[in-house]
Amino acid sequence: MFEGATHDSETATRARARRSSGYVPATPQEQADAAEEIYMPISADGGKLLYNLVRAIHPATVIEFGTSFGISTLYLAAAVRDNGAGKVVTTEMSHNKVAAARRTFAETGLEDVVTVLEGDARQTLADLATPVDFLLLDGWKDLYLPVLQLLEPRLAPGSIVAADDVEFETVQPYLDYVRDTANGYESVTFPVEDGMEISCRL
Repeated sequence: MFEGATHDSETATRARARRSSGYVPATPQEQADAAEEIYMPISADGGKLLYNLVRAIHPATVIEFGTSFGISTLYLAAAVRDNGAGKVVTTEMSHNKVAAARRTFAETGLEDVVTVLEGDARQTLADLATPVDFLLLDGWKDLYLPVLQLLEPRLAPGSIVAADDVEFETVQPYLDYVRDTANGYESVTFPVEDGMEISCRL
C-alpha cells in the first residue's frame, strides 16, 4: 500500500485535470469524492509510533478520523489485536475508499476488530456511546478541532489524542487549542514526516 501511495502526486494531478474548468470542491464530501483515488497515508514511522502508543496504553476503544485506504487503521488494529482486547472504530467519507479498506481488513484478518463508519465523522460519531481511550485525527485538517470537541465529553483523563500532519497550516487552530493547557491537554510534537501532535487529556 505504501508503494501505491508513492503515486499520490500523479493521481492528484490527473484528478485535477478531470475536473470541470473552475470547479473547486467545497464541502468535505466533495473533497473526499475528488480525492477518492489518493492514498494520503500516514508515514511508516508515524504508523510505528501509533502502534507503540496503542500497545502501551491498552485502549478499549480507538477512534480514527480519516481511514482513507486503511494504512493507519492497520497499525491501530494490529496493536489492538496484539494487546488481546479492544476495538477500532474508523470513519471515511469516500464510498470507494470504505469498500477498499474493508477488503484490506478482511484480507489481513483484522476485520473483527475494526468497524468502519461511512460518512461525515461529525455525524457518524455524534451518537457514539462508548468512552474514547485513543483518538487519531488524520482526516481533513480543518475538521480536526470540530471532531475533537465533538468527542471531548467521552475522553477520560489519560486518554491520548494523536493528530497527523500538524505542519499543515490548516491544523493551526487545532494546535492552538490543544497546546493551551487551559483546555485540558498536555501536548508534544513528534518529528515524523509532516509532524504528529500527541496530546494527553488531563
